[in-house]
Amino acid sequence: MSATQQLDAIAAHIAALNGGGGGSVTTLSNDARASAELLGALPPRYSEVLLNLLDRLESSALFSEESCSFSQKDLLDNLQVWIDKARGQLVS
Repeated sequence: MSATQQLDAIAAHIAALNGGGGGSVTTLSNDARASAELLGALPPRYSEVLLNLLDRLESSALFSEESCSFSQKDLLDNLQVWIDKARGQLVS
Protein backbone atom coordinates (compact mmCIF):
# COMPACT_ATOMS: atom_id res chain seq x y z
CA MET A 1 0.00 0.00 0.00
CA SER A 2 1.39 3.41 -0.92
CA ALA A 3 1.89 6.26 1.53
CA THR A 4 -1.10 8.11 0.07
CA GLN A 5 -3.31 5.02 0.36
CA GLN A 6 -2.25 4.54 3.97
CA LEU A 7 -3.02 8.20 4.68
CA ASP A 8 -6.44 7.82 3.04
CA ALA A 9 -7.16 4.73 5.16
CA ILE A 10 -6.32 6.60 8.38
CA ALA A 11 -8.49 9.52 7.25
CA ALA A 12 -11.37 7.11 6.60
CA HIS A 13 -11.06 5.70 10.14
CA ILE A 14 -11.14 9.23 11.57
CA ALA A 15 -14.19 10.13 9.48
CA ALA A 16 -15.99 6.99 10.64
CA LEU A 17 -15.28 7.76 14.29
CA ASN A 18 -16.27 11.43 13.90
CA GLY A 19 -19.44 10.62 12.00
CA GLY A 20 -20.62 7.95 14.38
CA GLY A 21 -20.51 5.49 11.50
CA GLY A 22 -18.67 2.88 13.47
CA GLY A 23 -15.05 2.03 13.63
CA SER A 24 -12.90 1.75 16.67
CA VAL A 25 -10.03 3.65 18.17
CA THR A 26 -8.07 0.40 18.36
CA THR A 27 -8.42 -0.23 14.63
CA LEU A 28 -7.45 3.35 13.82
CA SER A 29 -4.45 3.18 16.12
CA ASN A 30 -3.25 -0.20 14.87
CA ASP A 31 -3.55 0.81 11.22
CA ALA A 32 -1.84 4.16 11.80
CA ARG A 33 1.03 2.58 13.71
CA ALA A 34 1.47 -0.03 10.96
CA SER A 35 1.65 2.59 8.19
CA ALA A 36 5.39 2.22 7.66
CA GLU A 37 5.31 3.48 4.07
CA LEU A 38 3.51 6.66 5.13
CA LEU A 39 5.66 7.32 8.17
CA GLY A 40 8.81 6.72 6.13
CA ALA A 41 7.70 9.27 3.52
CA LEU A 42 7.16 12.02 6.11
CA PRO A 43 9.69 13.99 8.17
CA PRO A 44 10.46 12.33 11.55
CA ARG A 45 8.50 14.90 13.56
CA TYR A 46 5.29 13.68 11.92
CA SER A 47 5.78 10.23 13.43
CA GLU A 48 6.37 11.75 16.86
CA VAL A 49 3.19 13.83 16.70
CA LEU A 50 1.10 10.97 15.35
CA LEU A 51 2.26 8.52 18.00
CA ASN A 52 1.61 11.08 20.73
CA LEU A 53 -1.92 11.72 19.47
CA LEU A 54 -2.60 7.99 19.17
CA ASP A 55 -1.38 7.37 22.73
CA ARG A 56 -3.74 10.03 24.05
CA LEU A 57 -6.62 8.78 21.89
CA GLU A 58 -6.14 5.23 23.19
CA SER A 59 -6.15 6.57 26.75
CA SER A 60 -9.35 8.50 26.12
CA ALA A 61 -11.04 5.36 24.81
CA LEU A 62 -10.48 3.64 28.15
CA PHE A 63 -12.61 6.12 30.08
CA SER A 64 -15.91 7.85 29.71
CA GLU A 65 -15.73 11.35 28.27
CA GLU A 66 -16.29 12.93 31.69
CA SER A 67 -13.53 11.08 33.51
CA CYS A 68 -10.74 11.51 30.99
CA SER A 69 -8.55 14.56 30.64
CA PHE A 70 -8.36 13.97 26.86
CA SER A 71 -11.39 14.83 24.77
CA GLN A 72 -11.78 12.15 22.12
CA LYS A 73 -13.46 14.62 19.77
CA ASP A 74 -10.61 17.11 20.15
CA LEU A 75 -8.04 14.37 19.57
CA LEU A 76 -9.84 13.24 16.42
CA ASP A 77 -9.91 16.87 15.26
CA ASN A 78 -6.16 17.11 15.90
CA LEU A 79 -5.61 13.89 13.98
CA GLN A 80 -7.54 15.41 11.06
CA VAL A 81 -5.21 18.43 11.16
CA TRP A 82 -2.27 16.00 11.15
CA ILE A 83 -3.79 14.25 8.09
CA ASP A 84 -4.15 17.57 6.26
CA LYS A 85 -0.56 18.60 7.01
CA ALA A 86 0.79 15.13 6.12
CA ARG A 87 -1.08 15.24 2.81
CA GLY A 88 0.55 18.61 2.10
CA GLN A 89 3.97 17.10 2.80
CA LEU A 90 3.34 14.16 0.48
CA VAL A 91 2.37 16.33 -2.48
CA SER A 92 5.24 18.79 -2.08
